[in-house]
This record gives sequence, structure tokens and C-alpha cells, in this order.
Amino acid sequence: MNMFNKLKAFFRLIKFEHTVFALPFAYLGMLLACGGWPRFNVFFWVTLAMASARTAGMLLNRLIDLKIDAQNPRTQNRPILTGEFSVNAAIASTAAALALFFLSAFMLNPLCFKLSFVALFLLIAYHYVKRFSFLCHFTLGLVLAVAPMGGWLGVTGTFSWPPTLLSLAVLFWVAGFDIIYSLQDVHFDKSHGLHSIPVEFGQALALKISAYCHLVTAVCLVFFGFVGHLGFIYGIGVALCAILLKLEHSLLSEEDLGRIDTSFFVINGWIGILLFVFTFLDIFR
Repeated sequence: MNMFNKLKAFFRLIKFEHTVFALPFAYLGMLLACGGWPRFNVFFWVTLAMASARTAGMLLNRLIDLKIDAQNPRTQNRPILTGEFSVNAAIASTAAALALFFLSAFMLNPLCFKLSFVALFLLIAYHYVKRFSFLCHFTLGLVLAVAPMGGWLGVTGTFSWPPTLLSLAVLFWVAGFDIIYSLQDVHFDKSHGLHSIPVEFGQALALKISAYCHLVTAVCLVFFGFVGHLGFIYGIGVALCAILLKLEHSLLSEEDLGRIDTSFFVINGWIGILLFVFTFLDIFR
């Protein structure tokens, strides 16, 4: 296989397109901390930290869940299982991504470097939680909730309420859509002793719990706007995001789960982008 095909397999393996879920929120934390656009070096190291952490997290997922994914019809065509991208290459890529992550955190400030080890623990822990608890969705939410706080800390080096509220919004947003995504694997998870909210409580209640998670997200975004002293333009962005969240749930029912991919990727991808754009416009108005 030539280098171009290996690179394509690598991006498929880490689902590069899903970067839109976390990166906009890291930039939001960074913009709010600066009250505008940050210095180039801060922007660069925050971007590299987020990209490398996400890459490491996805590769760890593929490596830790290798045996499980090999048995799941939905995941059997992943490049690491088809031979398009070898296990050894995945291990080497994980090590490289983690090295870049630690370097980026070190270059930002001492607190970011110390917390980078906490982030690594979360990246690893998430993949094991589903083996014993249905709270795995909230663990994934916590992993991605690091993004806005990380962007803020990269600028200030101190904790504060605005990024905390934004991180809570991300936590419940991600947990909500991960509950939806896990509906695809209910039968497989049950037969292999894996835990999730749909497995534990059934599909109908899982959809309701997901909806309540997204309601909490909307509330957190409203309070984030007040605490962060954001204005009308940001409010429009939050309203549009709330409409998209409502649309996401209107597309699904216990009897019809055929549009999970649209609900999961298309709609949730737009939520991060819209919120970033409208917050950016509000800050620079």
C-alpha cells in the first residue's frame, strides 16, 4: 500500500471529520479568555494540543477495543481490522500523538502540562467504563468537556466559571448524542456484556434521557452567555443550536432508528460550528 492510501486509512481510522465536535469548543474557551483573538503561539499550541489529544484518544479506542470491534458487524471494516493500517503503526502513531500533546501542554503553561496527565487518564478510562457501567456516555462527555476548559486554561492558566459552564454544556451534549449513537449496538452490547443506557433501560427511556441531557445543554449555554457577558448575536446562535437539538430528537423514535447517522454526525457537527461562529461574531461585533 502506498503512502497516500495509508494516510487515507489513518484518517478513516481516527474519523478525522469528527474533529468538529471538540475543536470549536476549545476555540470558544480561548476566545472568551482573550476577549478576542489570541496570540498566534497560543492559538497554535491549543490547536495542536486538541488535535493530538483527539488523535491519541481515537487510536487508543481502536487498540483497546480491538477484539470487541472485530466481533461487531458495524466496526469490522475499520482499517486496523482490515489490514489497511497495522496495529504496530497504530501504536507508533499513538505514541507520536501523545508526545505532541504533552509538548503542546508544556508550551502553554505549567498548569496545562500538569493537567495533561489527567486528560490522558480520562482518554484511557473511557474505553473501560463501558465494560462495567452504563455511565460510559458521561465519561465520553467528560473527555470532550476538557476542550473549552483547555482553551481557557491555555490562555489564562487559571480556572473560572464561564468555561466551567461551557464544559458542562459539552458534557451533557456529548453524553446525549452518544446515547443515541449506542442504540445501534444494543443487541451486540447485550450479548457481549457491555453496558450502556439503552442496554440498561431500554431504547424508549434512553431516548428520553438523551433529550433531557440536551435540555441541560441548552440551559448551560444560556447561563454561559450571561456569565460570559455575551449578547444578542450569541443568543441567536444558542437558539439555532436548540432548534437543531430538537430536530435531532424528532428524527428518531424507538420504532425508527434509521436516521442515526444524520442525527449523530450532520446535526451535531453543525451545532459546534454554529455556536463558534455566533460567539465569534458576538465577541467581535
